[in-house]
Order: sequence, then structure tokens, then C-alpha cells
Amino acid sequence: MAQQDTPEDDANRPADTTLALKIRRTESLASLVRKELERMIVSGELKGGDRLNENALAERLGVSRGPIREACRGLEQSGLVEVVVNRGTFVRQIDLRAALGIYDVRSALFGLAGRILATQATPALLAQLAGLVDAMDKASTDIDAYYPLNVAYHAALIEGCNNGHLSTTYRNLAKELHLFRRRGLVGEGSMKASNREHRAILDAIAARDPARAQALMEAHILAGKARLIKMTEAEATQPPARAAGAG
Repeated sequence: MAQQDTPEDDANRPADTTLALKIRRTESLASLVRKELERMIVSGELKGGDRLNENALAERLGVSRGPIREACRGLEQSGLVEVVVNRGTFVRQIDLRAALGIYDVRSALFGLAGRILATQATPALLAQLAGLVDAMDKASTDIDAYYPLNVAYHAALIEGCNNGHLSTTYRNLAKELHLFRRRGLVGEGSMKASNREHRAILDAIAARDPARAQALMEAHILAGKARLIKMTEAEATQPPARAAGAG
């Protein structure tokens, strides 16, 4: 482990150098905290409506409250959390109608990614995707195991396009849907159906078939939308106590 600077080391540096080093440390730490909080939100560990407790998070992550606050400001700017005056910071929730609209936009972007990948996916990417699909097959009865793999599969597809604008736009939309995406996979047989679609997508990309890859990737997102609608309708017919725990 790298040796930590002592107060004497800081005191012996020029003031501007010391300040710059402190800023770099703060930015780096806040960035790491932000990535961890983002992971917790996207994985469903932190759910829509959950309050971010600065003290508890600082203790859990082994940092002071400063980087937690800075990370929360960044998450607010990216739309993952919202600050409620006199109440605190909460994981953002969006209503179902807005979520369904985002699914439609994601479908078009994912289809574009399929067309790109069918012409430029590398052997290394294909091997990575195959490994994730195999892992999801084994995890297809456990949402806590399956969902992070599902997120990683989608992320690998998008990053494999090597298109910064596509990646940024898709990631931002996917983050907004974090709670809904997980809910759409908890229905009976949903994970198995989702992964069959994943494997068909991989086969089309490996076959270098842009039209088929585009069609399958668009259909995959729309199938996710349909699974979410089905789950939401099922929840609406359950007694309140059961529906509250369904997500």
C-alpha cells in the first residue's frame, strides 16, 4: 500500500501544490464513491425511493461524509438521485408511463448497436458475451445473481460499439430504468426468456448479420417492456401487502 502523506509533508510543500494534491485526492475519492453508489442503485441494492444516509454510507465505505456529499451531487446531475429540501437525498423514481417511453428509445438505440456490432465485434468481445450468457443460464432462477450479469451483458454490447455518443445516451437512459428493469425480470420464466433472447443476439452478431442483430436487439428491449407491463398488471391484482414486496 502506498505510504500516506503526513501533515509535515503537506506543510513542507508550496501552498498551491498542497491544495492541488488535496483536490486531486478529493476528486478521486468522490469519483470512486460515486461509482460504488451508482453500482448499488443499478444493481437494485438501493431501490427507488430509498434515502441515502450519509453517515451509514460513510461508515460502510470507510470515507468521510465529504466525498459522499460530492458523489451525491454528481448522481443528482446524472438523474439517479433527487434532493428533497429538509428531507435528504433519495434514489430517484420515475412513473411507469415515463419508463415505458424510455424503453421505446432504448429499443431504437439497442438496435443501432446491433447493426454496428455485427460488422465490428471482436473475437474477445464475442467470447466475453458468450461467457456472460452461459453465466446467466446458471443464474436464471436467482434475480440477485442474474441481474448484475444482465447489466454487464448489455453494457458490454454498448461499449463494444466504440461510439461515445451512443454509449453515453444509452447508459443515461438505462440508469433511469434501473428499478423497472429489475422488476421486469422477476416474473416466472422471465429470466430464462430474457437469456434466450441474449443468446439469439449473440448468434446473430457472431454470424455477421447486421439486419438480424438489429431486429433481435430492438425486439429484446421491447420484450423487456412487455414483461414489465405484465408484472405491473400482476402486482395490481395482488393484495397490498404482497404487491408492496413484489419489486
